[in-house]
Amino acid sequence: MAEGKRQPLIAFHGEDLGYGLERGQGGRARPARVVLPGLSLTLHRGDRVALLGQSGAGKSTLLAELRRRLGPQAAWCPQHHGLVAQLAVYHNVYMGRLPEHSALANLWNLLRPLKRPWQAVAELCELLGLEGLMRRPVGQLSGGQRQRVAIARALYQQRDLFLGDEPVASVDPHQALRLLALIEERHHTSVVALHQRELALSHFDRVWGLRDGRLVIDAPAGELTLAELDTLYPDADAAPAPITSTPPLDPEALPCSRGRP
Repeated sequence: MAEGKRQPLIAFHGEDLGYGLERGQGGRARPARVVLPGLSLTLHRGDRVALLGQSGAGKSTLLAELRRRLGPQAAWCPQHHGLVAQLAVYHNVYMGRLPEHSALANLWNLLRPLKRPWQAVAELCELLGLEGLMRRPVGQLSGGQRQRVAIARALYQQRDLFLGDEPVASVDPHQALRLLALIEERHHTSVVALHQRELALSHFDRVWGLRDGRLVIDAPAGELTLAELDTLYPDADAAPAPITSTPPLDPEALPCSRGRP
Protein backbone atom coordinates (compact mmCIF):
# COMPACT_ATOMS: atom_id res chain seq x y z
CA MET A 1 0.00 0.00 0.00
CA ALA A 2 1.31 3.44 -0.86
CA GLU A 3 2.84 5.39 2.01
CA GLY A 4 0.31 8.19 1.72
CA LYS A 5 -2.66 5.81 1.85
CA ARG A 6 -1.64 3.77 4.89
CA GLN A 7 -3.62 4.40 8.05
CA PRO A 8 -1.50 6.02 10.79
CA LEU A 9 -2.14 4.55 14.23
CA ILE A 10 0.31 6.60 16.29
CA ALA A 11 2.41 9.62 15.35
CA PHE A 12 5.06 11.46 17.35
CA HIS A 13 6.05 14.92 16.19
CA GLY A 14 9.18 16.16 17.95
CA GLU A 15 8.00 14.83 21.33
CA ASP A 16 10.04 14.17 24.47
CA LEU A 17 9.46 10.71 25.97
CA GLY A 18 10.67 9.59 29.37
CA TYR A 19 9.67 8.88 32.96
CA GLY A 20 7.64 10.76 35.54
CA LEU A 21 5.82 14.03 35.01
CA GLU A 22 6.53 17.64 35.84
CA ARG A 23 4.95 20.92 34.86
CA GLY A 24 6.81 23.15 32.45
CA GLN A 25 6.10 26.68 31.33
CA GLY A 26 2.41 27.29 30.94
CA GLY A 27 1.61 24.33 33.15
CA ARG A 28 2.16 21.81 30.35
CA ALA A 29 3.06 18.31 31.54
CA ARG A 30 6.38 16.89 30.39
CA PRO A 31 8.63 13.97 31.39
CA ALA A 32 10.69 14.60 34.50
CA ARG A 33 13.47 12.50 32.98
CA VAL A 34 13.69 12.62 29.20
CA VAL A 35 15.01 9.45 27.54
CA LEU A 36 14.01 10.11 23.92
CA PRO A 37 14.10 13.86 23.17
CA GLY A 38 12.38 15.30 20.10
CA LEU A 39 11.11 11.94 18.81
CA SER A 40 9.36 11.94 15.43
CA LEU A 41 7.98 8.73 13.91
CA THR A 42 4.74 7.16 12.74
CA LEU A 43 3.33 3.67 13.24
CA HIS A 44 0.93 2.68 10.45
CA ARG A 45 -1.66 -0.07 10.44
CA GLY A 46 -0.05 -3.20 8.99
CA ASP A 47 3.50 -2.27 9.98
CA ARG A 48 5.68 -5.04 11.37
CA VAL A 49 8.45 -3.17 13.12
CA ALA A 50 11.67 -4.49 14.63
CA LEU A 51 12.87 -2.13 17.37
CA LEU A 52 16.65 -2.30 17.80
CA GLY A 53 19.22 -0.65 20.04
CA GLN A 54 21.51 -1.27 22.97
CA SER A 55 20.15 -1.74 26.47
CA GLY A 56 19.34 1.73 27.76
CA ALA A 57 18.84 3.21 24.29
CA GLY A 58 15.14 3.87 24.99
CA LYS A 59 13.36 0.82 23.56
CA SER A 60 11.33 0.13 26.70
CA THR A 61 10.45 3.82 27.01
CA LEU A 62 9.08 3.90 23.47
CA LEU A 63 7.15 0.67 23.95
CA ALA A 64 5.65 1.94 27.20
CA GLU A 65 4.41 5.10 25.46
CA LEU A 66 3.00 3.10 22.54
CA ARG A 67 1.21 0.86 25.01
CA ARG A 68 -0.20 3.85 26.89
CA ARG A 69 -1.54 5.49 23.75
CA LEU A 70 -2.84 2.36 22.06
CA GLY A 71 -4.59 1.14 25.22
CA PRO A 72 -6.78 -1.94 24.75
CA GLN A 73 -5.95 -2.18 21.05
CA ALA A 74 -2.56 -3.70 21.86
CA ALA A 75 -1.53 -7.02 23.37
CA TRP A 76 1.50 -6.66 25.60
CA CYS A 77 4.42 -9.02 26.24
CA PRO A 78 6.87 -7.48 28.75
CA GLN A 79 10.60 -8.10 28.89
CA HIS A 80 10.58 -9.79 32.30
CA HIS A 81 7.43 -11.82 31.56
CA GLY A 82 5.26 -10.39 34.38
CA LEU A 83 4.07 -13.84 35.45
CA VAL A 84 2.89 -15.01 38.88
CA ALA A 85 5.29 -17.79 39.88
CA GLN A 86 2.89 -19.49 42.31
CA LEU A 87 0.06 -19.79 39.77
CA ALA A 88 -0.25 -22.46 37.11
CA VAL A 89 0.47 -21.89 33.43
CA TYR A 90 -3.28 -21.90 32.74
CA HIS A 91 -4.04 -19.15 35.23
CA ASN A 92 -1.15 -16.96 34.01
CA VAL A 93 -2.41 -17.17 30.44
CA TYR A 94 -6.03 -16.62 31.53
CA MET A 95 -4.98 -13.35 33.20
CA GLY A 96 -4.56 -11.87 29.74
CA ARG A 97 -8.35 -11.49 29.61
CA LEU A 98 -9.07 -11.12 33.30
CA PRO A 99 -10.95 -7.78 32.95
CA GLU A 100 -13.44 -9.36 30.53
CA HIS A 101 -14.98 -11.53 33.29
CA SER A 102 -16.77 -10.76 36.52
CA ALA A 103 -14.97 -11.00 39.84
CA LEU A 104 -17.12 -14.01 40.72
CA ALA A 105 -16.23 -15.83 37.48
CA ASN A 106 -12.54 -15.10 38.02
CA LEU A 107 -12.68 -16.42 41.58
CA TRP A 108 -14.49 -19.57 40.46
CA ASN A 109 -11.96 -20.05 37.65
CA LEU A 110 -9.14 -19.87 40.17
CA LEU A 111 -10.61 -22.83 42.02
CA ARG A 112 -12.06 -24.75 39.10
CA PRO A 113 -11.08 -23.71 35.56
CA LEU A 114 -13.93 -22.71 33.30
CA LYS A 115 -14.46 -25.03 30.33
CA ARG A 116 -14.28 -22.53 27.47
CA PRO A 117 -11.18 -20.64 28.66
CA TRP A 118 -9.48 -23.94 29.49
CA GLN A 119 -10.00 -25.16 25.92
CA ALA A 120 -8.77 -21.89 24.40
CA VAL A 121 -5.67 -21.83 26.59
CA ALA A 122 -5.02 -25.53 25.87
CA GLU A 123 -5.00 -24.80 22.13
CA LEU A 124 -2.46 -22.02 22.61
CA CYS A 125 -0.29 -24.15 24.85
CA GLU A 126 -0.23 -26.89 22.23
CA LEU A 127 0.86 -24.40 19.58
CA LEU A 128 3.63 -23.13 21.86
CA GLY A 129 4.92 -26.49 23.01
CA LEU A 130 3.50 -26.15 26.53
CA GLU A 131 1.06 -29.04 26.41
CA GLY A 132 1.09 -31.05 29.62
CA LEU A 133 2.22 -28.03 31.65
CA MET A 134 -1.06 -26.17 32.11
CA ARG A 135 -1.41 -27.15 35.77
CA ARG A 136 2.25 -26.63 36.62
CA PRO A 137 3.25 -23.50 38.61
CA VAL A 138 5.18 -21.08 36.43
CA GLY A 139 7.94 -20.92 39.05
CA GLN A 140 8.85 -24.51 38.15
CA LEU A 141 9.41 -23.76 34.46
CA SER A 142 12.58 -22.99 32.57
CA GLY A 143 13.29 -19.49 31.27
CA GLY A 144 12.30 -20.45 27.73
CA GLN A 145 9.06 -22.00 28.93
CA ARG A 146 8.18 -18.89 30.93
CA GLN A 147 8.89 -16.81 27.83
CA ARG A 148 6.38 -18.88 25.89
CA VAL A 149 3.78 -18.56 28.67
CA ALA A 150 4.13 -14.77 28.47
CA ILE A 151 3.61 -14.89 24.71
CA ALA A 152 0.62 -17.21 25.15
CA ARG A 153 -0.93 -14.68 27.53
CA ALA A 154 -0.45 -11.92 24.96
CA LEU A 155 -1.93 -14.06 22.17
CA TYR A 156 -4.86 -14.99 24.41
CA GLN A 157 -5.84 -11.31 24.57
CA GLN A 158 -6.79 -11.48 20.88
CA ARG A 159 -5.85 -7.88 20.14
CA ASP A 160 -5.18 -6.35 16.73
CA LEU A 161 -1.71 -5.13 17.66
CA PHE A 162 1.22 -6.80 19.40
CA LEU A 163 3.84 -4.97 21.45
CA GLY A 164 6.75 -7.07 22.69
CA ASP A 165 9.83 -6.14 24.70
CA GLU A 166 12.34 -8.82 23.66
CA PRO A 167 9.71 -11.59 23.58
CA VAL A 168 12.06 -14.14 21.97
CA ALA A 169 15.18 -13.40 24.00
CA SER A 170 15.00 -16.59 26.09
CA VAL A 171 14.28 -19.14 23.37
CA ASP A 172 16.46 -20.88 20.80
CA PRO A 173 16.57 -19.63 17.17
CA HIS A 174 14.12 -22.25 15.86
CA GLN A 175 11.56 -21.44 18.55
CA ALA A 176 12.08 -17.72 17.90
CA LEU A 177 11.09 -18.22 14.26
CA ARG A 178 7.94 -20.14 15.24
CA LEU A 179 6.95 -17.54 17.82
CA LEU A 180 7.43 -14.65 15.42
CA ALA A 181 5.33 -16.49 12.83
CA LEU A 182 2.51 -16.90 15.39
CA ILE A 183 2.70 -13.24 16.34
CA GLU A 184 2.53 -12.22 12.67
CA GLU A 185 -0.35 -14.59 11.95
CA ARG A 186 -2.53 -13.28 14.79
CA HIS A 187 -1.85 -9.51 14.70
CA HIS A 188 -2.12 -7.09 11.82
CA THR A 189 0.48 -4.75 13.34
CA SER A 190 3.42 -5.37 15.64
CA VAL A 191 6.36 -3.61 17.26
CA VAL A 192 8.91 -6.02 18.68
CA ALA A 193 12.11 -5.07 20.48
CA LEU A 194 14.90 -7.54 19.91
CA HIS A 195 18.67 -7.85 19.52
CA GLN A 196 18.75 -10.48 16.77
CA ARG A 197 19.65 -8.23 13.83
CA GLU A 198 19.29 -11.03 11.27
CA LEU A 199 15.68 -11.55 12.37
CA ALA A 200 15.04 -7.83 12.02
CA LEU A 201 15.98 -8.00 8.35
CA SER A 202 14.33 -11.31 7.51
CA HIS A 203 11.07 -11.24 9.48
CA PHE A 204 10.00 -7.59 9.71
CA ASP A 205 9.14 -5.01 7.09
CA ARG A 206 10.44 -1.97 8.97
CA VAL A 207 13.22 -1.20 11.44
CA TRP A 208 13.36 1.50 14.09
CA GLY A 209 16.89 1.86 15.43
CA LEU A 210 17.70 3.78 18.62
CA ARG A 211 21.15 4.94 19.69
CA ASP A 212 21.99 7.26 22.60
CA GLY A 213 18.36 8.29 22.99
CA ARG A 214 17.90 9.17 19.32
CA LEU A 215 16.00 7.54 16.49
CA VAL A 216 18.78 7.02 13.94
CA ILE A 217 17.14 4.39 11.72
CA ASP A 218 13.54 4.45 10.46
CA ALA A 219 13.51 2.55 7.19
CA PRO A 220 12.12 -0.48 5.38
CA ALA A 221 14.01 -3.63 6.32
CA GLY A 222 14.62 -4.36 2.64
CA GLU A 223 16.76 -1.23 2.32
CA LEU A 224 19.06 -2.06 5.25
CA THR A 225 22.10 -4.28 5.80
CA LEU A 226 23.57 -5.94 8.87
CA ALA A 227 26.48 -3.50 8.72
CA GLU A 228 24.06 -0.58 9.07
CA LEU A 229 22.34 -2.24 12.02
CA ASP A 230 25.73 -2.84 13.65
CA THR A 231 26.13 0.93 14.04
CA LEU A 232 23.40 0.79 16.70
CA TYR A 233 25.77 -1.19 18.95
CA PRO A 234 28.98 0.85 19.33
CA ASP A 235 30.10 -1.23 22.31
CA ALA A 236 30.54 -4.15 19.96
CA ASP A 237 33.62 -2.40 18.56
CA ALA A 238 35.30 -2.71 21.95
CA ALA A 239 34.48 -6.40 22.39
CA PRO A 240 37.39 -8.85 22.71
CA ALA A 241 38.56 -10.51 19.53
CA PRO A 242 36.94 -13.91 18.91
CA ILE A 243 38.84 -17.06 19.82
CA THR A 244 40.81 -18.09 16.74
CA SER A 245 39.69 -21.71 17.01
CA THR A 246 36.06 -20.68 16.48
CA PRO A 247 35.11 -20.98 12.79
CA PRO A 248 33.90 -17.73 11.21
CA LEU A 249 30.21 -17.26 10.45
CA ASP A 250 29.28 -18.44 6.98
CA PRO A 251 27.36 -15.56 5.33
CA GLU A 252 25.38 -18.10 3.30
CA ALA A 253 23.98 -19.50 6.56
CA LEU A 254 22.33 -16.22 7.49
CA PRO A 255 18.52 -16.30 7.29
CA CYS A 256 18.42 -13.29 5.00
CA SER A 257 20.50 -12.54 1.92
CA ARG A 258 20.59 -8.85 2.84
CA GLY A 259 22.86 -9.79 5.71
CA ARG A 260 25.58 -10.94 3.40
CA PRO A 261 28.54 -8.70 2.59
